[in-house]
Amino acid sequence: MALFPAFAGAGEPGETPASGSEGSRRELDWLSNPSFCTEDALKLHQRAADLTPERSQLISRSPSRSELSGRSNTSEDLKQSTKKRKGKKKKHHHHKKRKKKTREESSNSESGSDSECMKDKPRGSDTNHEREAATLNLEDITSNGVTSRFVWLEDIQALTAETFRTDKNPDPANWEYKSLYRGDIARYKRKGDSCLGIDLKKQRITWESSMVEKKQSHKQPERYFTKNSVQLLSTDGISVYSKSQTSSSGPSTFIPVSQLDSDAPPTTTSVNPLGIYDPLTTLWLQGKGPSEHETLKQQASQETSENVNSILKAKVEEYNRMVRENPRDVHTWMEFVSFQDEIMRGPSPYAIKEGEQEIRRKSFKLILEKKLAILERAIESNPNEVDLKLAKLKLCTEFWEPSSLIKEWQKLVFLHPNNPVLWQKYLLFCQSQFSTFSVSKVHGLYGKCLSTLAAVQDGSMVSHPVLPGTEEAMLAIFLQQCHFLRQAGHSEKAVSLFQALIDFTFFKPDSVKDLPTRGQVEFFEPFWDSGEPRFGEKGAKGWKSWMHQQEKGGWIIINKPDEDEEDVAEDQEIKDKTLPKWQIWLDIECSREKRHWLPWRPDKTKKQTEEDCEDPERQVLFDDLGPSLIRLSSPDLQFQLLYSFLQFVGVPCGHSLFPSNLYIAMDENNIFDTGQSERPLTSFDSLLSGVNSIGHMDTMTRGRQHIGHCKEGEEFIQNVFHLMLPLFSRKENANLSVCWLQYEISKVVQCLQAKNKKKLKSQGKKSKKLAKNLLKASENRNNLSLWKLYAYLEWLLGNTEDARKVFDTSLCLAGTEGMRNIQLCNLSLLYASLEVELLESFEETVMSRALHILTKLAESGPYVPYTGQVLSVNILKARKAYEHALQDYLTESPVSNWDQASSSSQLVNLVGCYVLFQYLTVGIDAAVLICRHISEKLKGFASQKFESIGENLGIHNFPTALEAVTLMHTNLLRYHMKVSIYPLNPLREALTEALKLYPSNQSLWRSYIQIQSKSHNASKARRFFDRVTRSTKSLEPWLFAIQAEMMRKKLVENVQRVDVGEIYSTIPETGLTNRIKALFEHAIQSENGAHCPLLWRMYLNFLFSLGNKERSKGLFYKALQNCPWAKVLYMDAIEYFPDQLQETLDLMTEKELRVRVPVEELELLLED
Repeated sequence: MALFPAFAGAGEPGETPASGSEGSRRELDWLSNPSFCTEDALKLHQRAADLTPERSQLISRSPSRSELSGRSNTSEDLKQSTKKRKGKKKKHHHHKKRKKKTREESSNSESGSDSECMKDKPRGSDTNHEREAATLNLEDITSNGVTSRFVWLEDIQALTAETFRTDKNPDPANWEYKSLYRGDIARYKRKGDSCLGIDLKKQRITWESSMVEKKQSHKQPERYFTKNSVQLLSTDGISVYSKSQTSSSGPSTFIPVSQLDSDAPPTTTSVNPLGIYDPLTTLWLQGKGPSEHETLKQQASQETSENVNSILKAKVEEYNRMVRENPRDVHTWMEFVSFQDEIMRGPSPYAIKEGEQEIRRKSFKLILEKKLAILERAIESNPNEVDLKLAKLKLCTEFWEPSSLIKEWQKLVFLHPNNPVLWQKYLLFCQSQFSTFSVSKVHGLYGKCLSTLAAVQDGSMVSHPVLPGTEEAMLAIFLQQCHFLRQAGHSEKAVSLFQALIDFTFFKPDSVKDLPTRGQVEFFEPFWDSGEPRFGEKGAKGWKSWMHQQEKGGWIIINKPDEDEEDVAEDQEIKDKTLPKWQIWLDIECSREKRHWLPWRPDKTKKQTEEDCEDPERQVLFDDLGPSLIRLSSPDLQFQLLYSFLQFVGVPCGHSLFPSNLYIAMDENNIFDTGQSERPLTSFDSLLSGVNSIGHMDTMTRGRQHIGHCKEGEEFIQNVFHLMLPLFSRKENANLSVCWLQYEISKVVQCLQAKNKKKLKSQGKKSKKLAKNLLKASENRNNLSLWKLYAYLEWLLGNTEDARKVFDTSLCLAGTEGMRNIQLCNLSLLYASLEVELLESFEETVMSRALHILTKLAESGPYVPYTGQVLSVNILKARKAYEHALQDYLTESPVSNWDQASSSSQLVNLVGCYVLFQYLTVGIDAAVLICRHISEKLKGFASQKFESIGENLGIHNFPTALEAVTLMHTNLLRYHMKVSIYPLNPLREALTEALKLYPSNQSLWRSYIQIQSKSHNASKARRFFDRVTRSTKSLEPWLFAIQAEMMRKKLVENVQRVDVGEIYSTIPETGLTNRIKALFEHAIQSENGAHCPLLWRMYLNFLFSLGNKERSKGLFYKALQNCPWAKVLYMDAIEYFPDQLQETLDLMTEKELRVRVPVEELELLLED
């Protein structure tokens, strides 16, 4: 094999060259000579160096083409092997590619010209010069110069240490890229940052870090909410305990810390001369292992984690054993389902490998699947348990589509049609499914539900028995339906439902009382469609009178038409056409909501027919009402229906909604109104704040713009009272009269808050006229409750002397019953409280009229008006009388007598009078001591008893005696802090203790956030809100926690605001915005908050106030997913996103919500 493939033809021995002279062959014999030595090559090189001047003359000579072709043919195999060898190399760089191209050109040089050889010559390397110098014939040297560059160093048999190749060809890439190719630079790993040969004191080298180090340096630290951090937080910590503590010492309130003697000198050894090493380090320096004690410590820490897993395993085994032995125990099954959350907090106790533990970290889907499997096993063992099926459906909302869920709900309702709780949950589910929601569909479901439960109640459905509490649940579902229609904008249908059921309940003919519900409804339909005046309308006499007269032959009533000015009001709907289109729409829509909430009836005196109605939606057909009519046999539930209707139209009557539908109906932000905060002792609170009354629908920012109702509405309420008062006994008649007068007083209070003097004057005249007319009635002349309200009305109107005369007259009428009369105690308490609020300082209490009133009450004698200072002897006698009366009441009064609401109110009034008396005579500490003493007494037995009373009467949120005493306690502290200097802590402690017991009391929450707004430190309030929200399902703690943070945010912004109205960030916001958002997110995830329209309205208003329009729009659609029936949400969206007016109205029309002003009508009104 030849050393150089290009000279293979010349160098092979024993072969005849294709052409050429013998001299040329002899000169190339050394190429195949194995005894070639370097000295001969150097001599030939020296000889060639002497002949270089003559090269220019001989350069034109070249070998013949036949010789070259022969050489190329004989070296074909060598070229192939060389190409294979080159293919094994990893990379061919730029200069190597150029060499490859040159070789390819040279291999085909047999057809080239002499000029091509001359062009290739200057590109030869130094090695080619050495080869040329080694030849004896200059002509052959020149002819072989072209092919010499194909000789490879790897093919040389005898390599020496000095063998190398020099490439003098420039690489243009170095100029283009400003640096050498990284593949040509030797790689090495640097150890350390120093460099040999530099002066460390004067010189320094900064090494550029690698890309990997740069990436690591820019890595941000993980926050607490990342996945890894949450896993660290969820792991169980190591229990801390003291080894020296013995079990006999008992539990202690702190962990004792052993005190070391710091004055003792440290122990020094040969390996620890300074005494600074710890024992483990000293042992390591001595070459020893840890002691047995340290080993036991490590084993103990490992055993701790193993013990946790073993405890969990034991609990799982215990639950499995319990459900296996007693599969009918539903409570155990539900506990087992809840226990899965505790198991998934850390790694699985059944995981063997570490990787498996990481995989089985808490996974939401895994928890749900496991819970679902347990519930399916439980349902197999208990196929008739509704609670298990409801829990399964609640879990399946995360997996299934809405259509599949609806089918499962329908199956469940079909299997258990007699379960009212199941019906309530089913109705709420269908009501809150945006994709399948429409008002007519949900309204039909309410009718189907009530008709089915009525059939079960009548006994028509023999397959299913009546469950306890069905009648009360039916009334709750009916009220939920009415509020659903009100919130959807169909006010006429809601009012018609109340009208029909009240007529169906209170004016039922005796001839149909024994029939089943459906039979009674069939008899009621002709009355409803007869055109006779209905309940609340002028001239209404009721179903019973109509039925009785029909049997005799009927009657014809012709009334004179009244002159109404409705047309004038219609013409003034658009006050300013220059306003934006969306604002005009909101004004007209709210105006019609205010005026048109009553159903439209054709007026026969004006010869009107049904075709004369401009808006057909204002007419209500009997088909919309018939399925929802139910039979209420309990008198308490009948009165609950009547009071609920009065509350529905805005009359405060002391009754609240059922807890199942309270938060669904809550859509008004007046829950935070402080009312008469300057009068804490006599504040006037409506018990149903947060629920909007009929005819007052408006946006969140505009709020309620009018007081009371329109002329038709006020006449309707008057007709209701005139029709209902003669039906009842004296006691219920008095209660209705009190409700009517309270309604008038509430309008006066609203005028005072709005500071509308003109409206206050006219309203005051109407209210006083009504009070006098009620007191003129023979049955009300001695009614102290009405006298009390009349005097309070005069006091609110500013007529203090007239009010005192009314109070004194009423007290003289009461006689000598004293503290045994409930109404007299209540009247004296209000009179004294009003007088106390007039005092300018605490020193005037001894001379006040309040002390005279309370002393006369305790004497149980005839009342004498105030003449001067009360004698000290009378004060001592009154104190003893209060003490004995209260003691006798608490000890001698049997618990069975407390089953009446009057007994609880008598206790509250007696305590109130005694507390106020002690406050005026001794001081605030004595009054607070009485409140605490009574609260401790009541906590034992009375509060539970009164709560059961409230449930039995169907009156939920019943103000128990303990709750009333606590409210009295806090109000007194608030007043005392107003008139004198007193620490805030007693009031805060009293409120926190009360709110732990009654977390749904809005009055207590209003007082709490009011005092917390004065505190600069919000940490205590935040911790308290957090504790209460975790311990109760009520929504009030969430709402008031949000309101407290928003008040704090408003305070910070007011500090940052200057006179021109711009805001400068002089004080940091301290993350209040994010905190409020987090509170909202947690609240809407709760069971009651997810479907509360008020909560979503507050959240939407807050986000819009931040200026984030896109996020607010996303929240609006999220709110519709949970509350698609709330029209106020759509109205808020029109105000926040006015450019989407048409889209929002189209969506309301699609979901069949009430749109009173279509866009087409609005455009016609604007054109006119």
